[in-house]
Amino acid sequence: MDSLSDVLRVVRLSGGVFLEAEFTAPWCVSGKVAPEDCQPFLAAPRHVMAFHFVTTGRMLLRANSGEPIEVRTGEIVLLPHNDTHIFGSELVLAPTPAGTIVQPPENGGLPRIAHGGGGEATRLVCGFLGADTPFNPLISALPNVLKLDLRASASGAWVESSFRFAASEIAAGRLGSATVIAKLSELLFVEAVSRFVDSLPPERRGWLAGLRDPHVGRALALLHARPSADWTAGSLARDVGLSRSAFAERFSSLVGQSPMKYLALWRLHLAAQRLREGHASVARIGFEIGYDSEAAFSRAFKREFGTSPAAWRKQSA
Repeated sequence: MDSLSDVLRVVRLSGGVFLEAEFTAPWCVSGKVAPEDCQPFLAAPRHVMAFHFVTTGRMLLRANSGEPIEVRTGEIVLLPHNDTHIFGSELVLAPTPAGTIVQPPENGGLPRIAHGGGGEATRLVCGFLGADTPFNPLISALPNVLKLDLRASASGAWVESSFRFAASEIAAGRLGSATVIAKLSELLFVEAVSRFVDSLPPERRGWLAGLRDPHVGRALALLHARPSADWTAGSLARDVGLSRSAFAERFSSLVGQSPMKYLALWRLHLAAQRLREGHASVARIGFEIGYDSEAAFSRAFKREFGTSPAAWRKQSA
């Protein structure tokens, strides 16, 4: 069972590109994706992740007070927490807010930025990934910045060429490529997260580290496969071959929350997906994910999402 795929299915990412830019050295800008930048691809997502694809040249990028990283041609940098960031040929320059230098689109294409001192050129395509129901253990396990070299694998090279083509089609005003970009953006995220998981040191903690652990990973797969089952920490421990205390400590240490708290969160995000995509009644959905009554389900849902299941369904329609 692929637990990462399970979570991505429930979160249902969508994505797009909203800006193309050409900078010439020296240059330095600051930016952060706003919900309105996601239109017309996704209406006001609850969680946004920004990314920049360098098609030509190089740049430095720093998110918040972190260390700067270099991003070169063919590389994508992803900001899972949508932090305010500065990027440029040099980061010691006073950054120009990106929003103040954006030019309106021509012929139905993308907004553009042309900015800098006339030196070495760097070209970017800027985009986003959005989700209505960010699954907190996944997002919180990611660093502030993920860098992905699309040329490092055969699949990455294919994604890069497809992404370049679709982005150029959108820039030319052919918005039919927006759907292609949305799917490619999701593939980029999956590729970046998969490579990040592979690079984690053995002592790393977090939900993604839990995927690699044979016992915790098996428990996650069981919970995802049978969320409505009458699970207890003891029954999970037996199924993965550990004592109850050893399993509970191992799960909490890696994932950051107890197995039962994780299960409750997973059930509610499944419910949000079913409310958004199906027509079953609120009571039926609550029963299918393991709640004995509609009232108990509605209370738990409102605690997590800040609104009732019925209101959530209406807002997500």
